[in-house]
Amino acid sequence: MTLVAAALFLPAALLGGCGLTSGSPLVDEVRPGSVGQGLPLKGAHLTVTSKNFSENIVLGQIMGLAFRAAGASVLDRTNIQGSIGAREAVRSGSADAMYEYTGTAWITYLGHDKPVKDPHEQWRAVAEADARNGLAWLPPAALDNTYALALNQENERRYGTRTLSDVAALAATDPGAVTLCVDGEFAARNDGLPGMAKAYGMTVPASRVQKMDSGIIYTQVSGGRSCTYGEVFTTDGRIKAMRLAVMEDDRHFFPNYNAAPEINAKALREHPAIREVLEPITARLTNEVARELNAEVDVEGKDPREVALGWLVREGFVRKG
Repeated sequence: MTLVAAALFLPAALLGGCGLTSGSPLVDEVRPGSVGQGLPLKGAHLTVTSKNFSENIVLGQIMGLAFRAAGASVLDRTNIQGSIGAREAVRSGSADAMYEYTGTAWITYLGHDKPVKDPHEQWRAVAEADARNGLAWLPPAALDNTYALALNQENERRYGTRTLSDVAALAATDPGAVTLCVDGEFAARNDGLPGMAKAYGMTVPASRVQKMDSGIIYTQVSGGRSCTYGEVFTTDGRIKAMRLAVMEDDRHFFPNYNAAPEINAKALREHPAIREVLEPITARLTNEVARELNAEVDVEGKDPREVALGWLVREGFVRKG
């Protein structure tokens, strides 16, 4: 059974445990800027969701605040544990919208083994396939949050690795040098550790793979003792802050993970203005923007909603008060 098929059979009690039946009204006083003029979503009651890592939470807050500025009443159900729970919320109608990643949908939910190399074609293929699941995908951002392995500068000098092929070679010639820190999803996903290891012929014993929360991975890699290499996201602001070296995916294994609004198809039919509200915002989201916003949360300790609102105001999309 594919992951997307499994999601369709998640019991109601489990979904409730993921936070799909809770949430809080988004009450921020925001007004239209360059988006939301004329309050095209006035009278709409929309629920936004996200996964439980900083970037996706910020994107969920950006979406919710934009809907709010356009006149909608918004329920905030961001920060859901795991990828499947958030997607299922949108598919089932428990939530109306989120920012999802094209590679995640193509590999993890839709069950494909190989990514589509062209980013736009990857998005198009996902959008066409997911239309059958009651999901509509709006045009993607340039923001491409793909996976990578990274290590600290001391270990970079010690081992001299620059690419994932180098890491595979090191694991073969000096097995004791390679210890991986990954989160639970990456350890199991086809577009994560199992697929990467197969693509690169990388053999790392299970005893040398540590599973932990994704946020802890960065500090462990920075320290360089518990793990030589750690799973990171290429748009994470902690990479620069902690001066980590990212290994090049020289065989282009990882898919394109462009962020795009994933909307419940019924909600989009009822409120087509969702498209006009989100498209200019999505078009401004890049890897550079993501690294900046992620660093505000993960390095400076700011609240994701504060970060989202600050960016929307600076870009002129919305106004406060």
